[in-house]
Amino acid sequence: MSSFNFSDNLLFLCMFCYFTLIQKVLSHLPLGHNCPNTTTYTTNSSYAANLNSLLSNLTSNGTGDTGFYNFTSGRNPPDIAYGLFLCRGEVTVDDCRECVAGASTEILGTCPIERRSTIWYDNCLMRYSNESIFSIPDMSVVLILSNPQNVTNQEMFNKTLWTLMGDIATQASNDQSGKKFATGEANFTAQQQNIFGLGQCTPDLNNSQCNTCLRYGISRLPIKQGARVLFPSCNIRYEMYGFFQAVTPPAPPSSPNSEGKSGISSQIIVVIVVPIVVSLLLIIIGFCFLVRKAKKKNYNTVMEETETNDITTVESLQYDLTTIQVATKSFSSENKLGEGGFGNVYKGTLPRGEEVAVKRLSRSSGQGAKEFKNEVVLVAKLQHRNLVRLLGFCLEREEKILLYEYVPNRSLDYILFGLTNLTHF
Repeated sequence: MSSFNFSDNLLFLCMFCYFTLIQKVLSHLPLGHNCPNTTTYTTNSSYAANLNSLLSNLTSNGTGDTGFYNFTSGRNPPDIAYGLFLCRGEVTVDDCRECVAGASTEILGTCPIERRSTIWYDNCLMRYSNESIFSIPDMSVVLILSNPQNVTNQEMFNKTLWTLMGDIATQASNDQSGKKFATGEANFTAQQQNIFGLGQCTPDLNNSQCNTCLRYGISRLPIKQGARVLFPSCNIRYEMYGFFQAVTPPAPPSSPNSEGKSGISSQIIVVIVVPIVVSLLLIIIGFCFLVRKAKKKNYNTVMEETETNDITTVESLQYDLTTIQVATKSFSSENKLGEGGFGNVYKGTLPRGEEVAVKRLSRSSGQGAKEFKNEVVLVAKLQHRNLVRLLGFCLEREEKILLYEYVPNRSLDYILFGLTNLTHF
């Protein structure tokens, strides 16, 4: 019986660590971007200089408490750069700063010559333009993401969803904190199954503009087990799990009589909290002891099997540099699909006729050969419907190259980042 419980606990811990790792990785990847090529600029232009100054200023101001900042760089139209960032209302200052820093780098790699660009992340959005974007609601571009799973009891689900999201839109547009942000949850089944919702506008919008933007977003929501609609000026989201961090409400004003009958004394709090904390510590210590005991027993066998399997995996995935050079026509510009902060992506055709996407990592990477191989083995073992399959790698002549499956009619960024629907109207 104890062996069964130990196995269950170990499985739960592994699953928790896995999903925590995946969630952390995905939070650093863009949800999507928009950069229309109707207006462009050159690298050495005045707008380029103003844009670089703008992004630097936005990044340096990513530590504010409000999670929102806008700035203007330059004086002469049409080379003035207007920009802003908005972090999700409940994320920490550190997470906001990290997201803004990543967005300022990624947006230039994704949209290298466009004067107007928007990029969305789970924790933030960033946008800039050569025309003023402040206090102007923008719903001209929409990014729609949804869970493919359908819901049961749809009639009750719909009724609960629209009521919840309508309340969130009202609360966010009238948010007294100035963040234009609100969350909520509501139950729609007898089994206490909840819907969790979130709405947010850029704080430069007035109450009416924010409410209009959010309610238009609600009208675009797909009816699934989760969905989100993101505009440049606002976003709305719901899920059937708690995806946002708890928002601490403002502390109520202190009462002149702090020892009234309705209060809870500090002694009672200590009596309740201390046993819980001690129990949790004992459980953790006991679990760690069982894990160490199991590891010691099976160490030699597990290590031998793991090393053999990993070596076999690496050898089966490795390609030589000559094959890749032939496949990409020596990394010719006509085969180039795009570029980002970590290197360039090329289209290639292997000798057996298979089309691949070849990611040539930057040589400035400090990652060693052993770490690179270990990471390749880890990624190759991951299976997920939103991840492109890794076919192989090359580690030769100071080159670090990854080969992914190539999906026609979609960019590599689109597939890797899980973007599901980007429309213009």
